[in-house]
Amino acid sequence: MVITPQLQQAIKLLQLSNLELEAFVEAELERNPLLSRADADGEPDSAPEAAPAASEAEIVFQDGVAQGSEAALDAPTDALYDAAPGERNEVSTDNQPGLGDWSRVGNGGSIDSDDFERPDQHELTLSEHLQAQAMMAGFCPSDHAIALTLIDSVDEAGYLRADLGEIAERLGISTDRVEQVMYCCQGFEPTGVMARSVAECLKLQLVERNRFDPAMAALLDNLDLLARRDLGALRRLCGVDQEDLSEMIAEVQGLTPRPGAGFGSETAQTIVPDVYVRPDPAGGWKVELNSDTLPRVLMDKRYHAEVSGSARNDADKVFVAECAAQASWLVKSLDQRARTILKVATEIVRQQDAFLAFGVEFLRPLTLKMVAEAIEMHESTVSRVTSNKYIATPRGVFELKFFFTAAIQSSDGGASHSAEAVRHRIKTLIDAEDVTGEVLSDDRIVEILQEAGIDIARRTVAKYRESMRIPSSVERRRARKAA
Repeated sequence: MVITPQLQQAIKLLQLSNLELEAFVEAELERNPLLSRADADGEPDSAPEAAPAASEAEIVFQDGVAQGSEAALDAPTDALYDAAPGERNEVSTDNQPGLGDWSRVGNGGSIDSDDFERPDQHELTLSEHLQAQAMMAGFCPSDHAIALTLIDSVDEAGYLRADLGEIAERLGISTDRVEQVMYCCQGFEPTGVMARSVAECLKLQLVERNRFDPAMAALLDNLDLLARRDLGALRRLCGVDQEDLSEMIAEVQGLTPRPGAGFGSETAQTIVPDVYVRPDPAGGWKVELNSDTLPRVLMDKRYHAEVSGSARNDADKVFVAECAAQASWLVKSLDQRARTILKVATEIVRQQDAFLAFGVEFLRPLTLKMVAEAIEMHESTVSRVTSNKYIATPRGVFELKFFFTAAIQSSDGGASHSAEAVRHRIKTLIDAEDVTGEVLSDDRIVEILQEAGIDIARRTVAKYRESMRIPSSVERRRARKAA
């Protein structure tokens, strides 16, 4: 199958995130003199070949079937979902169950206008803090170079993530010398920095407090037992009674396992949604693209005619023709990308409207194939569209791939259950242990779910529980007893 370079680029555009797309368009604007950024306030004739103007599509659900024209489904900016009369008029964005639990990105709090007027203030990073101490440590030039190499290998939490043998080989020195410099650097502030494990980090802090003794060393060597709340085994290994062990655990809990957390780091990028979903006053859901994430570019035909007429040789004419073709292709590809994203997002909302209305327990099983067949596209196209794309809903901001979950069969022959919904049920059951006082084993959870009509195996419950980082019933029972 032969794919032209332009088709390859069009396919690539589908899977780009909004930030990657913006960078791509900026590069094209610099490279192609016939391309310019469209002005939203400009006159219509100033954009002779811009992307089509926004239009609205309306889809009405009648007897569970979406009615609407193909042209409406292809609308590039928004699509209006109207439910059957009285079906979901009560849906509101306020006080909906699960609204906060399943939100990926919060948008609470107001923005103070003064925040935009304050000058940027550089926050000291951990690396800069350590480099300043290395300058004052009195190292010889060679040891100072070793220290800087070690500092470069410290992560944001303050841990040394490099192999000392590799550093020694790279610098052409012995491992013992690298260790000597590392031990000196471990005396830097904050205490615990440049440790190679959590146990070593805690040990450095205890040594500074003069609280490191053989019993505490045994406790740090068996942190896995502490995590499992196996206090009986810890008492035997440390050789202390229950009271002393409780004091030791309290002291360890008062230490800092991430000594570098108090320093500045790179600012996390805020997720900007590509699609918005809002409840419509008439019922149903309104789906629209985020126009801020859609680059608006146009091909200046007037300038194209001017440079084409002034071309002096064949090379100039070929260059102008290639720029014109590339500009025209980019404008059309951006419009097609927007239409495709909207089309996929619209179908996802149609399939998962119960989740939007009632919560995660009503998330339906959904696959790429189901969406692809509904919108008459290939699965690979749907996969590319849902990569690195986010949708803002009344329940939070989610990646489009979040809505694709495996199906778990019903034990009573009814409709299948979404894996994400079953995961949520398991978490809800375990969270309720604090109220009921009963610690549920995986077998007991299987029984409860089967009573609710969910056919699930014990190993699947264990897999879902571990994916949510929930300890086993034995560890939860020990933690309850220790508390």
